[in-house]
Amino acid sequence: MDPTSITLLAALAGGLTATALRLPPLLGFLAAGFVLHGLGVPEVPVVSLAADLGVTLLLFSVGLKVNVRTLVRREVLGVGALHMVLTTALVALVLGALGLTGWAIVGGTDWRTALLVGFSLSFASTVFVVKVLEEQSGSRSLAGRTAIGILVLQDLAAVVFLTASHGSLPGPEALLVLLLLPGSLVLRRVLDRLGHAELRPLFGVVLALVPGYALFDAVGLKGDLGALAIGMLLASHPGSEALSKSLLSVKDLFLVGFFLSIGFTGIPDLPHLLIALGLVALIPLRGLALAWLLWWAGLRRRTSVVTATAMANYSEFALIVAVAAPASLLGPEWVGVLATAIAVSFVLGTVTRHPEWVVRVTSRLMPDRPSERLHPDDRPVDVGHHQAVVLGMGRVGRSAYERLAGEHGLSVVGVENSVERAEKLRADGLDVVEGDATDPEFWDRVRTGDVAVVLLAMPFHGNNIEALSHLRGSGYEGTVAVVAQQDSDLEHARRAGAATGLQLYDGAGAELADRAVRALPGA
Repeated sequence: MDPTSITLLAALAGGLTATALRLPPLLGFLAAGFVLHGLGVPEVPVVSLAADLGVTLLLFSVGLKVNVRTLVRREVLGVGALHMVLTTALVALVLGALGLTGWAIVGGTDWRTALLVGFSLSFASTVFVVKVLEEQSGSRSLAGRTAIGILVLQDLAAVVFLTASHGSLPGPEALLVLLLLPGSLVLRRVLDRLGHAELRPLFGVVLALVPGYALFDAVGLKGDLGALAIGMLLASHPGSEALSKSLLSVKDLFLVGFFLSIGFTGIPDLPHLLIALGLVALIPLRGLALAWLLWWAGLRRRTSVVTATAMANYSEFALIVAVAAPASLLGPEWVGVLATAIAVSFVLGTVTRHPEWVVRVTSRLMPDRPSERLHPDDRPVDVGHHQAVVLGMGRVGRSAYERLAGEHGLSVVGVENSVERAEKLRADGLDVVEGDATDPEFWDRVRTGDVAVVLLAMPFHGNNIEALSHLRGSGYEGTVAVVAQQDSDLEHARRAGAATGLQLYDGAGAELADRAVRALPGA
């Protein structure tokens, strides 16, 4: 069997095994890469190509979700920059101390090498963080927006570093990228007229690779930054969310190559492995520092911890630094060390994605503060004066809101974790507040005095169940109804305490039949 076929089968087997063990598939892809490398199977070119395409499309998708205004906020610009400095110093100090012992790879390490490794490990992996946020449906929450904003800041710092490391600035031809500003107006017009759904993923791929990656690469800038930039130029377009969703499967398929490629770097020998594990041991301190800085910037303890937990990993950028740096500063042996540290950080990130115990443990370090001192987007939400609450204001949630208010005459409020969607709904005249219904502190902060019914209309079953658990745990005894896409999910919700619910496709079929009858001649 040829190496390409073996690689594809190994990736599929790894993903299926991880899923069977209730772990994210990406962990299986990572393991498959290590196993293939250990068996001596060569890395086929298609893996590297798929990895590059996946990262480019991911950054384009990230750009489609970025609100430029968030990049200049204190919790992004100030905290992100300060955290990079602190992490660089921490890693450099540890490596310097180990270097004094003359141990293994760090023996004789000078201050420039220590700072370079520290800087490379001050970044979190954009690929991993965004995948985690997407799986938890958290990319639009305050924690998700903050994490993505810091990731964008880190990507910009990476571009500056790589440009400086090449020893020369981009030429005047780099100014050609400014043509994207007027060019984006044309792209918006095209997106307005992109009626066929099958054209969306192709349109997105072309944008990411041609005016995005290829243009920036041609003028001496980092191509991935171009994909991010073109996405950001389209982020405010009403069709950006549909465009992002159309790329989801394509992007996920290509990202298999990224996780395989990390595994293909192999595991170093024992002394180098110990160095890698030592670097991984610094992640809790790095994460704690980020959480405290975010709390200091005005975010609640839970929001700070959730953001820091999502970013508690190392970035693939460290490998780029190791390959691009002069051998006199960073020898080739560092590639294996850094690749192992990155891989182990991904493994730990997949099994420690539920930070509630960290929220409790850090209560003394980050105590609660009065609501007026909190970030405006992170203050308590008051829904207690309404009769009905709809959690999740997508199409299903909005339809339920309008039926409760219009036909049943109830006072209704919607809760939505996407700032952009909440603003749009409010502009349409709906009473909508921003909030994360899966936040265990959400219902602790909300007065439910007059609320008689709560509708769980979020798109992911796990989020609805989590919100239901917190709701019942907070002592709420009113009626809870839930929407589900599968019969088994609906039954699960009833066992968890929902009074009633609707299987989405059953409801769609019944409504379609009603409309068909009403459309009959003479009806």
